[in-house]
Amino acid sequence: MPNIYAAGDVIGFPALASTSMEQGRVAVCHAFGFKYKQRVASMLPMGIYTIPEISAAGETEDSCKEKMVDYCVGRALYANNARGHIIGDTAGMLKLIFARADKKLLGVSIIGESATELIHIGMMVLDHNGTIDEFIEQVFNYPTLSETYKYAAYEGLGNLAGHKVREG
Repeated sequence: MPNIYAAGDVIGFPALASTSMEQGRVAVCHAFGFKYKQRVASMLPMGIYTIPEISAAGETEDSCKEKMVDYCVGRALYANNARGHIIGDTAGMLKLIFARADKKLLGVSIIGESATELIHIGMMVLDHNGTIDEFIEQVFNYPTLSETYKYAAYEGLGNLAGHKVREG
């Protein structure tokens, strides 16, 4: 019905608070004729607020295998990151999944401190159909966990070329 609006759990998947808030904003804009928020983004972050945090967006290795996508992976460990040591999280990891043919970013998975904050950096590249080169080009503050994007991209390029690149 054109004059009935719903948001959140009543409309089903993914039933996440962040997504429900965006659905509510879209419903309000439609109901009152506001033009600035007409749809919910196609890329939705998943976040699990445990210790350690877990967050992901886009494709996974399993989904790439199911879809028969030729992909490559780059990983960065918090143990090899100065900020990881400062905050005492040396078990965390960030993983980039990208297309082997053109290096287009397909997915990001993070486990560790601030995973649900860090995921948004990868989501922006995913949303703009960017490649892992974007992480190589950018300058990240030091020492930060966001640097793990750059080092995961370096490892991914090394894996793509057929040789292992060391982080650091």
